[in-house]
Amino acid sequence: MLTSGPRGTKDILPDSSGYWQYIEQVIREVCHNFAYQEIRTPIFEHTELFLRGIGETTDIVEKEMYTFTDRGKRSITLRPENTAAVVRSYLEHKLYAGPQPTKLYYIGPMFRYDRPQAGRYRQFHQFGVEALSAPGPAIDAEIISLAVEFLNKLGLNDLKLLINSVGCPACRPVYRSRLQEFFRDKLSHVCPDCQSRYDRNPMRILDCKNEACTVQSQGAPHMADCLCEECGSHFTGLQALLTAAGISFVLNPRLVRGLDYYTKTAFEIQYAPLGAQSAVCGGGRYDGLIAECGGQPTPGIGFAIGMERVLLALEKQELLPSVTNAIEVFVAPLGQETQAAAFEILTELRRAGIAADMDFMNRSLKAQMKYANKYPARFVALIGEDELAQNKVMLKNMEAGSQELIDKADLISMITEGMEK
Repeated sequence: MLTSGPRGTKDILPDSSGYWQYIEQVIREVCHNFAYQEIRTPIFEHTELFLRGIGETTDIVEKEMYTFTDRGKRSITLRPENTAAVVRSYLEHKLYAGPQPTKLYYIGPMFRYDRPQAGRYRQFHQFGVEALSAPGPAIDAEIISLAVEFLNKLGLNDLKLLINSVGCPACRPVYRSRLQEFFRDKLSHVCPDCQSRYDRNPMRILDCKNEACTVQSQGAPHMADCLCEECGSHFTGLQALLTAAGISFVLNPRLVRGLDYYTKTAFEIQYAPLGAQSAVCGGGRYDGLIAECGGQPTPGIGFAIGMERVLLALEKQELLPSVTNAIEVFVAPLGQETQAAAFEILTELRRAGIAADMDFMNRSLKAQMKYANKYPARFVALIGEDELAQNKVMLKNMEAGSQELIDKADLISMITEGMEK
């Protein structure tokens, strides 16, 4: 008998699902205020989408994807991230034909074969946004502003925004050559992964978390010194817009992000109280991704936020709201002969939009009252043989400790009045 889920997964139980609903509610409010609309893509996609979209030299593709062959002999991958899937949907459904830019957000599970640790699972959840077709730095500033607004609204204020420019295909080859020249005599001192990255994508060496690689990359050339005029102007414009919005930032020339599709803007938001695993948001611009996936050259930018990481931050800082499963009415039938009448009352309450429950375990009156207190319930509607015969209900106000025998027909109006007080 299996009594535990797969390693790296976690059940979201009723006592914590309210916290998830709270975060999702904030997401929807903020995205509505910024005029972003929700998109929901499939949990699995053709593997080729991620090979082309994310990049074959990334750790995600090389080590972390859940890929399998389906019964039709097709290679299928559980989505490790959602940007490529959003781009695929944008092209398939011709969203580019509508008003531009296309501004989308998503909430959902992703899958990566990674080492499980605090706030990181093999099935994890992301909130992300994507803005497609807008080329200038203003949309970059809006995307970053949305992420900051969301985190601030949750109460996470001790944020550190890191930004960098990773250039474009016009200027990145110059930087690539300078990096290869810098690392040429250091290859024997970096990890095997970075040795393979030297020829394929030397920028990824800067992103390696191996201590030896970090040491060897000290003093590496900065991309800012190699930017073309367009990329330099874009990055300068972004900084001016963030300053105008009152959003502080730190320039970090080592920030390259882990996906090959990034161009120009790359950014990360850290929440210091989380310690070593402080990154809660990462994103950037991907002006070449849509063309790579078969569309016309179209600019795009987005970010993703790990919801488990955010939940961990809120928990550590005691910022989670009080979540309750309280109901308005608990219907207490006294004896089997009153079950049908009690269920009729329960149904009418629910149809009137009143949260209600009843005893389904044939408990004694004392046990039912104790159970009603655990919700807690504001009112208990008692119905025994006497009440049934008189077509009445004994309504008990649990807060006031009072009770009143009322006509069954008046129950909903009295509950509604009580809810308004």
